[in-house]
Amino acid sequence: MQTVICGILIVVGAFFMLVAAVGIVRMPDLFLRMSATSKAATLGVASVLLATAVYFNDLGVASRALSAIFFLLLTAPVAAHILGRAAYIAGVPLWDKTVCDELRGRYDEDTHALASSPGPLRQATDRKSSP
Repeated sequence: MQTVICGILIVVGAFFMLVAAVGIVRMPDLFLRMSATSKAATLGVASVLLATAVYFNDLGVASRALSAIFFLLLTAPVAAHILGRAAYIAGVPLWDKTVCDELRGRYDEDTHALASSPGPLRQATDRKSSP
């Protein structure tokens, strides 16, 4: 039974990592690529680490695997958010079919402060991208 559970967890993890890899190749801009990879890769690695904990059936290995999963679930979204904000500040262009740019008009590029009250949604084509 233990081998079956490990096999299922590894196959699920490999599937999510494959989805993350396909997301990197198929998504049209940086922001969509980050969204696809930060979610799918985190789930894939967590599943493989759970398979490791089940396979070894040891409290030490299980606690390390669960600690790594917890750390990954905390840090991956934060890292993706910081990279996305840095890319936005640097002027990485949005996909040409993006419907709205919610940060346009709310983000002060000099102080890096974000206005708390959401204004009306603006068209993404109004954003001036850096060459």
